[in-house]
Amino acid sequence: MKRYVRFLVLLLFLGLLGSVHAQPVDNQQILKSLAVNFVEELNQGGYNEAVSGFDATMKAAMTVEQLQQLWESLTGQFGAFGGTGGTRADKYEQYDIIFVTMQFEKMNLDAKLVFNADRKIAGLFFAPSPPTEPYAPPGYVDTAAFTETDIVLNEAADWSLPGTLTVPVGEGPFPAVVLVHGSGPNDRDETVGPNRPFKDLAWGLAAKGIAVLRYDKRTKVHALKFTELKQITVYEETVEDALAAVELLSNTDKIKIDKIFVLGHSLGGFCLPRIGENSDKIAGLVMLAGNSRPLVDLILEQYEYIFGLDSVISEEEQQELDKLKMQIAAVKSDAFSETTPADSTPLGAPATYWLDLKNYDQVKTAQALKTPMLILQGGRDYQVTMADFEGWREALKDRDNIAYKSYPNLNHLFMTGEGKAVPDEYMQPGHVDGEVITDISAWISSR
Repeated sequence: MKRYVRFLVLLLFLGLLGSVHAQPVDNQQILKSLAVNFVEELNQGGYNEAVSGFDATMKAAMTVEQLQQLWESLTGQFGAFGGTGGTRADKYEQYDIIFVTMQFEKMNLDAKLVFNADRKIAGLFFAPSPPTEPYAPPGYVDTAAFTETDIVLNEAADWSLPGTLTVPVGEGPFPAVVLVHGSGPNDRDETVGPNRPFKDLAWGLAAKGIAVLRYDKRTKVHALKFTELKQITVYEETVEDALAAVELLSNTDKIKIDKIFVLGHSLGGFCLPRIGENSDKIAGLVMLAGNSRPLVDLILEQYEYIFGLDSVISEEEQQELDKLKMQIAAVKSDAFSETTPADSTPLGAPATYWLDLKNYDQVKTAQALKTPMLILQGGRDYQVTMADFEGWREALKDRDNIAYKSYPNLNHLFMTGEGKAVPDEYMQPGHVDGEVITDISAWISSR
């Protein structure tokens, strides 16, 4: 893992994705060749040559040394590079985007290169390639028990998002759930490698008589536009669209308007109290792996866990930890402000993002709510741990409308595993455990 997570977040804020448009074939072919050559230069150690293709913004954001570290972290995690596969093209406003499939020993990744009008690289992102195998429903799903309809969230606004509404077969009205993603530019299924936990949840809950609304995240659909905002906070990233989804459900046929729930996973769970305090149309909140401790503390803990998996902290890793500790200390200091440069903040996120989170106390916000909550936690989760679960139990012990449950064998995706959890297991096919589906549906039905 090494610097993989840090650079993914850094590069996310440079902006990458958009919607597909036709473009001249000649230019497209030239850009595809440039993108493939860029990947091959990385594999051959030609980092100086690769950086020479960056525009001024990218050169300022990523040095030759940082690019080398990023590439080495990818090969360290995913194994030897075996060559490039296919390419595909996309476009966002004046930017052309080329995806290059890279074949590593353990799995395929996509290199996403954003080109400006001068054919210079204005953005770079690495992510798992889309699943090549069709989705195979888990055993607890009856596909005849529901139907699905495409929807558009924020249709009249500047942040329209495609999504899916899954509705049980029957007259209704039905209780409904909005699914709120974790961090990163997630799609509506919250796809991680071959796994699609939000699709599992949507189909599993719909098979039990509960409608589910899920949507592609703003940082996926409008990534480049999102990064152009002068002030980025978790409200724009997550909260605002969740509230719009609740509003959409409240005006949808076959939905019980007094039985609309919000389910948040990871960052989405962390944001649940903030979502809840901003809407009077939410009947209950379902938290999956939501942290009760400050997010900056979890980031450090995750780095220490991953670096320590081989029982050795190298000199290079210690330097990375020391730098991260300094950045976290900067966020926690009284001198931290909107003018603090991004290279002095964790993960390269802008200061406005961390300042917003610094001023948000999810525990106190939850304590002030009257909304019922169901808090679930995987016992093998190393990203959000049982310490956070116990933190919620202690903080909310005076509330009598909150239910808790932990699952000893489940990881951060609420999928079953054995032994010490490692990042690689997210790349193994699995499904959200059926017990989780049963517990959520039973709690919702009891409201």
